[in-house]
Formats: sequence, structure tokens, C-alpha cells
Amino acid sequence: MFGNALVDMYDKCGMLDKAQKALEDHSNCNAITCSAIISGYVQHGQSHDASDSFKRMQNEGLSHDVVTFICTLKACGSMGAIDKGKQIHDEVVKRKLLEKNIVLGTTLVHMYARCGMLEKARKVLEELHLRDVIAWSTLIAGYAQQGQGHEALKCLKHMESEGISPDNITLVCVMSACGHIGLVNDAKMLFQIMTTKYCISPNLEHLNCMVVVFGCGG
Repeated sequence: MFGNALVDMYDKCGMLDKAQKALEDHSNCNAITCSAIISGYVQHGQSHDASDSFKRMQNEGLSHDVVTFICTLKACGSMGAIDKGKQIHDEVVKRKLLEKNIVLGTTLVHMYARCGMLEKARKVLEELHLRDVIAWSTLIAGYAQQGQGHEALKCLKHMESEGISPDNITLVCVMSACGHIGLVNDAKMLFQIMTTKYCISPNLEHLNCMVVVFGCGG
């Protein structure tokens, strides 16, 4: 118990090196404590350390919970560690965790999108039992980063056909994706109808996005 409390204290204070040392010095620390350290590493942009902590958990035979998988998948996405991400995906499917946790599913979509595997990200999304605006926006953001405006527009139409309305972030991503490939009119139309159709008032991010779109379109 003392070991867990010590690790938790260092972790919450952002002293991750000390938290890791305390974890190594106390063999009675549990999976929840290890997951907290992995989460801390991810939050501080230390993806490699997060991955190393996940490996140590595996080597020590500690069980992984949903939080552990989510944090490690985020680290894999940041590092582009697609092989490790696929291994975790296989384990998640084996344990049937995607059937109940939309956050875990969305994180998988994000991991594949960050690694440039957009077809795989799309397949994961389509196989989710539950999909929400965050999950769809995650995929659309991936298409925007790769400059695939047509695919981003298709996703927008698909999510709307499921009765899911876009939010602020969704529209920024779609308009940005359109701008990358010169679909100025499509981006302009979205900007014009966002208030009337989606009840979303343009904010500074939307305005900046349209400046870029018009600039790219000459």
C-alpha cells in the first residue's frame, strides 16, 4: 500500500522519474499504479517511457486494464509504433473490450490515423458497436492531415446518415481537408451553412481555417 501511495504522489506531482524508481523499489505495486505512470508519461509527451512501462508490466505478469491500453495506444500513435499498436489491438479484440468502451475504440482509430493507416482506422471505426461525433472527428482529422478532402467529405455524409451531427472540431477538420486539395467551394459551403444547418457559430479557428482555404485556392 505504501509503495502504491508513494508512486501515486510522485506521479501527480509530475515527478515521473521518481515515480518510476518508487515503482521499481516496491514489488507490491499493482496494475492500477503502473497504469497511472503510463498515463503520466503520455500526458507529458514521454511516449517512449510509456511504452517501456507497458513492457515492464507485461514482463512482470501484471494485467492490463482499459486505461492502460488507452494510454499505451496514445503513446504508440505519437511514436508511430504501429507494430506495438497492432499487438495491443489484437489483445483488445481477444478480450472483447471494444464491445463496451467507445473511448478505447476511438483511441484505436486515432492510433492508426496518426500512423498513416487510414484504411485500417476506417475499418476499426466501422466495426465499433457504438460511434459518436468524437470517433468520426478523429478519423476525419486523420484524412485532413493526409490532405484527403474527398474522404473527409464522405465521412461527414456518412456520420450524418447515422444521425450524428458534426461539432466545431469536425467542421474545422473537414474544411481544412478540403482546402488542402483545392475544394474551395465545398469548404465555403460548409462555412456558410454551419450556423443554419448545424447551429454552430463560427469561431476564430473556423475563420483562420477559411483564410487558409482561400489562400491555398488562390
